[in-house]
Amino acid sequence: GKVKAFPKDDSSKPVHLTAFIGYKAGMTHVVREPDRPGSKINKKEIVEAVTVIETPPMVCVGVVGYIETPHGLRALLTVWAEHMSEDCRRRFYKNWYKCKKKAFTKSSKKWQDELGRKSIEKDFKKMIRYCSVVRVIAHTQMKLLKQRQKKAHIMEIQVNGGNIEDKVKWAREHLEKPIPVDSVFAQDEMIDCIGVTKGKGYKGVTSRWHTKKLPRK
Repeated sequence: GKVKAFPKDDSSKPVHLTAFIGYKAGMTHVVREPDRPGSKINKKEIVEAVTVIETPPMVCVGVVGYIETPHGLRALLTVWAEHMSEDCRRRFYKNWYKCKKKAFTKSSKKWQDELGRKSIEKDFKKMIRYCSVVRVIAHTQMKLLKQRQKKAHIMEIQVNGGNIEDKVKWAREHLEKPIPVDSVFAQDEMIDCIGVTKGKGYKGVTSRWHTKKLPRK
């Protein structure tokens, strides 16, 4: 459940996000006619299994700037949004009921006084000057899903297209704003999918690696 590599950046394209989080809602089937000349199934009706993925809008809560080093990318700066929803802050605690709920109180105070705002401006300017990669921290909205879980899933998503200044400006404008899925993917677009399976606990070799069960004597 980790993005090993984001798509290659192309500065000639407009600024856009490169990933989105969705939840498996269920499965169904579709009947379609493949356009595959030379194949036996060409222009014939076939039934295929499809997965339905629910994608409620995500909320952007942070901006991270990365610099190139001899050892790869390194995070230089992170700027968090002023207001964080409860389902996002829940992710940073094991027990929300017992905790003091103080997560991100210092970072949100920065936005309220003059000194803090100046340091935030300085951070954004540093990002434009030194960073080569900009990513946003976005979380899902659990209230819009029919799930029991209240903790939001948080992910860092790379911003591609345009120059660094455009990327930082775009990320800053989208802080605390919902990002719908149609702003990331177009209709009928081919996309990569990364699945996070349900945890099965401590298991043996057969269920983990699907080794063959030998016949009994």
